Amino acid sequence: MIPAVRDLLGQHFLLKHLAAAELDQLARMAITRLCRPNEAVFLKGDPGNSMMAVVHGRVRICSYSSEGREVILNVINPGEVFGEIALIDGGSRTADAFAMDATELVVLSRRDFLPFLERNPQVCIKLLEVLCERLRATSAQVEDFFFLDLRSRLAKRLLAAADHAANNGAGGDPGTVRLSQHMLASMIGTSREAVNKQLRAWEEAGVIALKRGAVKIINRQRLEEIVAEEAP
Repeated sequence: MIPAVRDLLGQHFLLKHLAAAELDQLARMAITRLCRPNEAVFLKGDPGNSMMAVVHGRVRICSYSSEGREVILNVINPGEVFGEIALIDGGSRTADAFAMDATELVVLSRRDFLPFLERNPQVCIKLLEVLCERLRATSAQVEDFFFLDLRSRLAKRLLAAADHAANNGAGGDPGTVRLSQHMLASMIGTSREAVNKQLRAWEEAGVIALKRGAVKIINRQRLEEIVAEEAP
């Protein structure tokens, strides 16, 4: 089991520069966790005692309004980490995390990982890069909500999701965004009905094609033009 976990950890950008002995040490600390679709990985307010990496499957990070409306803050794909904020400061979880598919995770406890960070400052720098990336993404999300209309927010989200899949070597049909209309609505702060109406209009115009639980981008240039029209 340790060689398999070591190989997995060695592929992650946070850890790929480490020597084999250091990866072995981390692998002995790590445990694997299997989650069913829609199973809670952790809930807001839970103790932040671990950081996790997705082996396969996906995890959505979300929050809920007092009326029960879900807002999706991020989707964690294979090869990405989450839970790093609570890992560093020891505070409680700031959002909920749910498996979107049958998902396998590698879990590193705070108790074991913090001493490892002290011995490996280069990993600290990489972890700071992750935190900065998340902060920039959150700032952009807030800006989009205030300055872009629904059509532009949806176009920007589709383009970003397609680019992310391409850059991370996700399999499947190129240009296909594997997100349901409900999830897209939760990501851009609107209703599923509003998303469906806009997607249907784009499908009729030949901009996208709708699939079960997915959207295929046909005319990327048009989506880029829509975003540019509303850019602040």
